[in-house]
Amino acid sequence: MSRRWRATLLTAGLLAAGLTGCSAKAPTAERPAAPADRSTSTTPTPRVPAGNAPTESFAVGVRQLQLKRDDRSLPVTVWYPAAGTAGGDPERSVAAADGDFPVVMFSHGLGGRPDDYAALLTRWAAAGFVVAAPTFPHTSRGADGNVLDVLNQPADVSYALTRVLALDGAAGDPLRGRLAADRVAAAGHSAGGVTTVGLFTAGRDERLDAGVVFAGTSLGVGTAFAGATAPQLFVHGELDEVIEYAAGKAVYDAVPWPKAMLSLSEGDHGRALLSDGAALRVVADTTVEFLRWSLYGDAAAKGRIASDATRGGLATFDNHL
Repeated sequence: MSRRWRATLLTAGLLAAGLTGCSAKAPTAERPAAPADRSTSTTPTPRVPAGNAPTESFAVGVRQLQLKRDDRSLPVTVWYPAAGTAGGDPERSVAAADGDFPVVMFSHGLGGRPDDYAALLTRWAAAGFVVAAPTFPHTSRGADGNVLDVLNQPADVSYALTRVLALDGAAGDPLRGRLAADRVAAAGHSAGGVTTVGLFTAGRDERLDAGVVFAGTSLGVGTAFAGATAPQLFVHGELDEVIEYAAGKAVYDAVPWPKAMLSLSEGDHGRALLSDGAALRVVADTTVEFLRWSLYGDAAAKGRIASDATRGGLATFDNHL
């Protein structure tokens, strides 16, 4: 563990308290008034060049990678755009679609597993992204529940990303020649949101071009965002009973890059991510357009983000992209 990561242990007790109080309902923080669209902000522009995201939906394939970082077992579920007819259930180990697809690394929450988020992550894959989601050795369902191990997870994600990107050049691999190794995002929920924030702060991975943080906070990893410009999208329920809305908003406020925050007025800690419904559709559509813009450089997608976010009156959208 690096010296910088050791320093974060000074606040690890706060991290444990913040992520294990699932039964106590947190007070609702006052939400900010919805501002005017600030898409013409003077904040630095993303480094991904202008381009166009795929307009069609893809079939979705799924496979498992059995990885290990030192003594840390890291099975990785990979959903990817597949050849075939769009709209069905993911098919295991089918051929990949033709294309050059950006990669999104997703981190699950405490007591979760990647499959819990399949309703969202398969939508990302169908839109033209390869989504790789590690199962963490101590914070996944059925593990020992050591919440302090969240501090090791940014390094797990970076290791898994290296191994996933290597598939692009692996002879005979279904993803050979299909990965856009220069267009990568990180995303995560709850403890996975902490992991994601850590990948842009204390454990900065310079390969990352964008981030999506669901119900996350910075406890243990700090808010010293570093490195090249990487747009961030925060998604948080105002009735979050585990990580207070105000805690997530404080981290969002510290981001120095293009950013936006989707605030679900009736949202809790993340049940909207786990089953289909109106809230998931808003979250899925908003995040897809954000990823299309930040990883494909699609300007038209950027123009659709705010309207998708506020559709149906389920959320407000603070836009500094």
